[in-house]
Amino acid sequence: MTATKDRVRMIETTVLSDDWYVLRKVTFDFLRSNGTWQRQSRETYDRGNGATILLHDPRSGNVVLTRQFRMPTFVNGHDGMMIEAPGGLLDDAAPDARIRAEVEEETGYRVRNLRKVFEAYMSPGSVTEKLYFYLGEYDPAQRPGAGGGVEEEGEDLEVVEVPLDEALNMIERGEIVDGKTIMLLQHAALRGLTR
Repeated sequence: MTATKDRVRMIETTVLSDDWYVLRKVTFDFLRSNGTWQRQSRETYDRGNGATILLHDPRSGNVVLTRQFRMPTFVNGHDGMMIEAPGGLLDDAAPDARIRAEVEEETGYRVRNLRKVFEAYMSPGSVTEKLYFYLGEYDPAQRPGAGGGVEEEGEDLEVVEVPLDEALNMIERGEIVDGKTIMLLQHAALRGLTR
């Protein structure tokens, strides 16, 4: 079996946009399984890697999510207010360190018993981002901040605390439609994270 790196010949990379993140057009030759080379062109959107977490209170069975406006969903027919697991881009930090800071910025809670559960590419056909998925515990009585995100970054988040079972019902009702959040909630349910 030929290694993937030996099946790809990079021809040209052109930056199409670098206003928010970097959109590139990549032209390459790919060695097909039948032994022929085929010229292809793809756009890749590079926004860096990220991390996300599902905070869970083992005493109450509640989870902490956020609600915030997302322009891409708004222009695709959603009202734009997405209910999501806290998270953010790594910005060159280690995933576990970044998620600890991000969850406190967004929710006000400090995470306890942080545990990485998996990594995943959310849209591998066009976006380079790899997400690191975590589970962690929180104590509602210990909340050093109010959360809400960082205003200078345009964040204006509402903290949503619901029982895990209700969050799963919110998926079925179409109230939670964010892929990373659905993955974490279903993972938590499969692992039996209830009271």
